[in-house]
Amino acid sequence: MAPSGSLRIPVAVLLLLLWGAPWAHGKRSDVRIITDENWRELLEGEWMIEFYAPWCPACQNLQPEWESFAEWGEDLEVNVAKVDVTEQPGLSGRFIITALPTIYHCKDGEFRRYQGPRTKKDFINFISDKEWKSIEPVSSWFGPGSILMSSMSALFQLSMWIRTCHNYFIEDLGLPIWGSYTVFALATLLSGLLLGLFMIFVADCLCPSKRRRPQPYSSRKLLPESSQPLKKVEEEQEADVEDVSEEESESKEGANKDFAQNAVRQRSVGPSLATDKS
Repeated sequence: MAPSGSLRIPVAVLLLLLWGAPWAHGKRSDVRIITDENWRELLEGEWMIEFYAPWCPACQNLQPEWESFAEWGEDLEVNVAKVDVTEQPGLSGRFIITALPTIYHCKDGEFRRYQGPRTKKDFINFISDKEWKSIEPVSSWFGPGSILMSSMSALFQLSMWIRTCHNYFIEDLGLPIWGSYTVFALATLLSGLLLGLFMIFVADCLCPSKRRRPQPYSSRKLLPESSQPLKKVEEEQEADVEDVSEEESESKEGANKDFAQNAVRQRSVGPSLATDKS
């Protein structure tokens, strides 16, 4: 019986340790994590979202206040969330995050930037007193769901992908820095060439060039039609020649008439001069 009693004590201690382990690690956080996959949940209901980075000292100082504020989320009927910009670069571009930490308030798809004091009490008053109504919402052109911000998000994701590839080329493959730059330069030229060819193909399909279609006639029938302009030119030349010859003949006839008249006059004048002399 003594061995069994000695075994009960370690088992009881182990059970106490297992039961107290969750409390030793603290209570589960009420702050929700927002990613590129579930960010559209922000468009429904009321939210307070913090954009942070793990290496940011100001973000680290804000975390206790933010966690305490999240505990009041159910009472205030507001969802408290956070976004790690180092893990979600697309959301960083979608919301134009230029400083850390950045806090946004969202109510039914309208986003407003919170710029007040960053304490638990101020957060609670901001929601309970509806102080967010005095802040002008973000324009729909620059809203996270707009085409412009979606393009900005894709650009940020592309930049992060390029950075990851650059680190892979240098650290894993052992390429020099100039080798990695050369790879990206060639990839840029190739993608530009392919994009240009694609745009030309689309433009040619949408706006095809006008081309002369061959007429369904035989070559024998085309010869007289093609020779018609030449015949017209020849006829015009012949007509010009005839006009010139007619003008020349008329001028010659006129000159002959003048010559005959002059001769008649000279003959008539000759006898009169002879009578005068006599």
